[in-house]
Amino acid sequence: MPKDNSIHSVLIIGSGPIIIGQACEFDYSGSQAARSIREEGIKVILINSNPATIMTDPMMADKVYLLPLTVESIEQILEENKIDAVLPTMGGQTALNLCIEADELGVWEKYNVRLIGVDIAAIKVAEDREKFRRLMLDIDIKVAPSRVANSWLEGKEFAQEIGFPLVIRPSFTLGGTGGGFVHDKSELDEALQRGLQASPIHEVLVEKAVLGWKEFELELLRDKNDNVVIICTVENMDPMGIHTGDSITVAPAMTLSDTAFQDMRNKAIKMMRSLGNFAGGCNVQFALNPETEEIIAVEINPRVSRSSALASKATGYPIAKIAAKLAIGYTLDELKNQITKTTSAYFEPALDYVIVKMPRWNFDKFKGANDTLGLQMKSVGEVMAIGRSFNEAIQKACQSLENEAVGLGYYGKSLMKSDELIEYIKTPKWDRIFRIKDALMQGVRVKTIVEATFIDRWFIYQIQEIVRIEKELAQHTLESLPEELLKEAKHNGFSDEQIARILRNRCTDEQVYEKRKALGITRIYKMVDTCSAEFEAKTPYFYSSFEG
Repeated sequence: MPKDNSIHSVLIIGSGPIIIGQACEFDYSGSQAARSIREEGIKVILINSNPATIMTDPMMADKVYLLPLTVESIEQILEENKIDAVLPTMGGQTALNLCIEADELGVWEKYNVRLIGVDIAAIKVAEDREKFRRLMLDIDIKVAPSRVANSWLEGKEFAQEIGFPLVIRPSFTLGGTGGGFVHDKSELDEALQRGLQASPIHEVLVEKAVLGWKEFELELLRDKNDNVVIICTVENMDPMGIHTGDSITVAPAMTLSDTAFQDMRNKAIKMMRSLGNFAGGCNVQFALNPETEEIIAVEINPRVSRSSALASKATGYPIAKIAAKLAIGYTLDELKNQITKTTSAYFEPALDYVIVKMPRWNFDKFKGANDTLGLQMKSVGEVMAIGRSFNEAIQKACQSLENEAVGLGYYGKSLMKSDELIEYIKTPKWDRIFRIKDALMQGVRVKTIVEATFIDRWFIYQIQEIVRIEKELAQHTLESLPEELLKEAKHNGFSDEQIARILRNRCTDEQVYEKRKALGITRIYKMVDTCSAEFEAKTPYFYSSFEG
């Protein structure tokens, strides 16, 4: 069946101001959705209080309203325009909360406007921690032991029942706002007060903390015929306990066994289908016990998210664009020529490269801010790097952070001894990955680092490989540097400037460049084609590498 011909105009709700925890990823998604719907001949009206976005450009929508994101503003727009449907899934948690508020006041019913891309019941289940917990138990998916509290006294009582360590998760907030860990009684009172105040409905989930478990995130799309595709599986390099927006994340998942992956896929599809009968996108987060491979559901978001924007760029599959088409009635198999120009949207991307997303923090601008990472997101942006291996991608990401790192190394900056480094990396901070590398440089064992950080040993072994190459490079001058070692360094993401520094600044990055150019070690460009070159694709999206 083609699109729903009863929809002639759509209201898209934006995400409002760019704040820590809700940044410009939603602008990326909203802009994609506006273009996607307009090309179907449907009128697009857009509301966003933030003029510093691409989506509020007059070219993006037929009508743009720069108004506060309130029910009053929504009513004003509905009075001035004949609107058939509202799409709230492109505006983050702000848009979903506004949608619920308008529904409770009867606004959608009054103006005969229907929701597309999600339904009210799905939003409430996903954001109300107790409803989510009950639904998961109903469909036989495990969650961490937890209880919902609406008062400080209730929270204290449930904490005693469940036992420490605990995590406090406020309902209906974004970016982990108001959430936190409680390791003992002394931290409980303050954490409960903060969580209850942050929740717009004065409700928190008191949950057993699964610290040290691995975290994974799956991006899904579903059409009205209940067809589901999984676009991307993202692995957090950091263990549970750090907000996914503050974690270094990797796609595809690197340390997931096929058994666990298939189990996770099945659970994610089951969770999305259980939310209700709507067509659109969602993302699901899981925690996995590294010892037993037991999987528990952490949360589900029935909207595009920060991770959706990452997954779109990582796979070349335009999630927000396709989600918008599904919301107006198309099915996945009907959407031809949207991605590769040779397939329908009803396929799952395959990657023959590695993506690393690395957050960026600005703690130096926020004097006195606590730089320990936890459940509440603190990063102000992120970089994404593509490489043929994890090593190449992580080094490229480090080079992009604009913090003087020229790769995975702050050369000459760490003065800590090995025992100090082991203690330092136990606490997740913005520079932990650099300090892990410093510890390996000083001979600290992989096992010791894994025990201190709970990061999977596979990642630590990859960083150890970078350390091995660096130590070999340090034994040479530019003249004595063997071709094979230079080639291996470039394959592993070492920049020319990085190599020059490792050669103790006895040469410049220009000289390193000239040497490798003379040896024929030059960049090649590969396509992000979403299909691992299984068939010919026409996507104008490339990344550079030194392989081949």
